[in-house]
Amino acid sequence: MPRQPRLADALIAARLPELPGWSREGETLRRVFTFPGFPDAVAFIARLVAPAEALDHHPDVDLRYNRVTVTLTTHDSGGITENDLTLAARISALTLGQSA
Repeated sequence: MPRQPRLADALIAARLPELPGWSREGETLRRVFTFPGFPDAVAFIARLVAPAEALDHHPDVDLRYNRVTVTLTTHDSGGITENDLTLAARISALTLGQSA
């Protein structure tokens, strides 16, 4: 896959409201998802594999009992790209109808 261009700060700021719960931290997008328990958190991680593989874009994931922190950045581009925004939206969609 060709390297994606890093997005301009203004574009990221304009698009971030489309991604409830996500925040920008430097050159990354980050969101913490909270689940009723450990099995739910692990199941969520398993569900995010397919969208990540489909985009060939893999998040950093940190699991702490019932909390999953997902961090997105495009290392090859040195920051946030369209892939990060797309994957953030797809990961968020995995929690629709659930408490996250």
